[in-house]
Amino acid sequence: MSSSCLPKPETIIPELAFKAEATTGEGSIWHPDRNTLFWVDIEGKKLYEFYPDKHDCRTWEFDRMVSTVVPETDSTVIVSLQDEIVRVNLNDGSLTSIAPIPDYEGKVRCNDGKCDPAGRLWIGTMGFGAPKGAGTLYTVLSDGTVKTKLEKVTISNGIVWSANRKYMYYNDTPTGKIARYRYDENTGDILFDGIAVVLPPGTGSPDGMTIDSNDNLWVAQWGGSGVYCYNPYTGELLAKVEVPAPHVASCAFGGKDMDTLYITTARAGLSDKELEEYPFSGSLFVCKPGVCGVEPYRFK
Repeated sequence: MSSSCLPKPETIIPELAFKAEATTGEGSIWHPDRNTLFWVDIEGKKLYEFYPDKHDCRTWEFDRMVSTVVPETDSTVIVSLQDEIVRVNLNDGSLTSIAPIPDYEGKVRCNDGKCDPAGRLWIGTMGFGAPKGAGTLYTVLSDGTVKTKLEKVTISNGIVWSANRKYMYYNDTPTGKIARYRYDENTGDILFDGIAVVLPPGTGSPDGMTIDSNDNLWVAQWGGSGVYCYNPYTGELLAKVEVPAPHVASCAFGGKDMDTLYITTARAGLSDKELEEYPFSGSLFVCKPGVCGVEPYRFK
């Protein structure tokens, strides 16, 4: 079959949900109790809560970089700061420390993370300037126990689990690939099980990631101007959300029916000319791609 006969993946156009100038908009996640979307601006040291019905955000500011957020209760979220995992009380803004994360004298910081089906927080790190192999992937328990899961990671990013809870998918951004691991929900053990997806050339690098109810992966691609949907069993590209920003950093399903895809973007690394061309870089986008996501796992 010639390449001209192959079906083209579906293209989806998102809308602007909230105009922001986030340096690196990251860590998007739906909070089912609050019917809101949380996301962060890493270098801006800011946590956002987006209210879809108001098209507006509430914000919290921190004294350090903030890289990921996960739901816990209707009034608390768990946040990774540069070198620490903390609980944020959304009513009064107070912080409770859960665990320090090794920062090797300020050379390393937390990056992306999510909770697994058992409620463990998986949090990855990266070195400033992204030196090869300086990052680590950890799990954090509610009692403050921190365990090393993967070493010699460069830019630890998107992480999701299959519906049957047997597999974990994970992005180390510079590899250009999505790795699959066998996953044991009871122990949290993982075992490398091969490469699920190799990103097509010229589509950027794998950043944040979410999974839909069909077990397909939706991957924010830094430098790829979009969120790309893949079948992790075949590696096939199924769809692309065409985002008007080159650096797409994270994506998350939300809404009452979990049928809305939210997308965060970044201004980091763009020239003045690129920012003129893509003025909404750093903003939050939204679309309905025709599939449903799954509710995020909470910190337990």
